[in-house]
Amino acid sequence: MTPLLVLGVALCAAAATMTGGALALKLSQRLPLVLAFSAGAVIGVAFFDLAPEAIAAGRGLYDPRTLLALSALGFFAYVLIDRLVARHDCEGGPNMARGLIGAASFSAHSIMDGFAMGIALQVGREMGLIVAAAVLAHDFADGLNTVNVVVKNGGERRHALSWLAMDAAAPVLGAGLSLLVAPRPELLAVLLALFCGFFLHIGASGLLPESHRAHPRLSTTLATLAGAGFLYLVTRLVE
Repeated sequence: MTPLLVLGVALCAAAATMTGGALALKLSQRLPLVLAFSAGAVIGVAFFDLAPEAIAAGRGLYDPRTLLALSALGFFAYVLIDRLVARHDCEGGPNMARGLIGAASFSAHSIMDGFAMGIALQVGREMGLIVAAAVLAHDFADGLNTVNVVVKNGGERRHALSWLAMDAAAPVLGAGLSLLVAPRPELLAVLLALFCGFFLHIGASGLLPESHRAHPRLSTTLATLAGAGFLYLVTRLVE
């Protein structure tokens, strides 16, 4: 029964991702506000979910300072990747490669979401459903963010839809892998810490400045705070 439950919840996560992406496409005329909300959500994922989970997974294995250093490594590694694909674009205009890397990062995070959800469901149904609730909320934001990061970097609608489909399939893949591979806390802690740095860069250096540049209004700032607050409430509710 557990494998069917794991895959069933993973399919719900895929549906949440597609819903978030469809909403982003539908609200293309209000993209700055959507980007602002996404920026807060992405930064919220890093601070309120990935960093605490990395520390929890590494308890007894790594010093918290080590994990924070790994988060910094992830942040600056993404800086280097971003600068390389941008080819020193001084105007900071749309860059297709940057959008694809951002979308791939969201898909990689969704694989980790699905994997963590699958492991939690195997440990216990109650714990698994709590983790699943967080994953569904996160994957909704991931679908939104995947479309946004492709579109804002000059990607066409069909490119955004292709990456959205890949992101939707990612939690299903991760959940499937969880049925085959036993988790290794030391590796999980390192990956979560690195992803924390990745998402801080995507939100703080990409989505946040872009949303404010395109629409420098109080409503943009409020949308960012709403995105961060939404993720904070989700993580508190599922604790």
